[in-house]
Amino acid sequence: MSFGVYARKVRDTALPYGRRVSALRSCVQLYRPIGFHATLSFLEELAGPFGRDEAALLRALDALIESREAWKADVRAYAAMRALAKRHGLRSPRPTDPNPGRFPGHWYGAPGRAALHALEFWRRDRLPALLGPPDQVTEDLNSCVNAALRSGGPLAGEQRRMLDACVAELRRRREEPDRWCGGQAAYFRFRDLLTVARFVRTAAEAG
Repeated sequence: MSFGVYARKVRDTALPYGRRVSALRSCVQLYRPIGFHATLSFLEELAGPFGRDEAALLRALDALIESREAWKADVRAYAAMRALAKRHGLRSPRPTDPNPGRFPGHWYGAPGRAALHALEFWRRDRLPALLGPPDQVTEDLNSCVNAALRSGGPLAGEQRRMLDACVAELRRRREEPDRWCGGQAAYFRFRDLLTVARFVRTAAEAG
């Protein structure tokens, strides 16, 4: 079913409350800019305990819709920009051009706050396992995570350079997972570490 169908179920007071909460979770499955579980956690921070409070449930849905609509507007603007570029002979986007149509890379409307929430969520629930076995790259990334959380987002110049170096090395490792004696497991580990790095960068740029 579509996002809109699930959203209507969230608002439908004729449905059992548990089904309405489940419908919100289905909405999040379709729009989860900071990951499924982190998005649900952030919605609870924004709206309150939506699992048992109807007003909070509706606030959570409204917050999710507002962010999703801002993302869709960005997608439309990007499509219009690409159409204009093609008319001028630029058939392919540059690799550095951000493409919001692939997937929202941040929470539209509150990118910094959401990124910091996601970093706290990952540090508590998933990051410790991802960081082992430790090496210089994972230690540097963990240092950047802790620095962003301490400062509320901003990074010093040296920390930004450290983050850039971590991202470059993690991308290289993600493309060579067998070399790191992990195959597919290594690929997913490096992918998740790059997700954490993206949250650090978003928090730093928005801070």
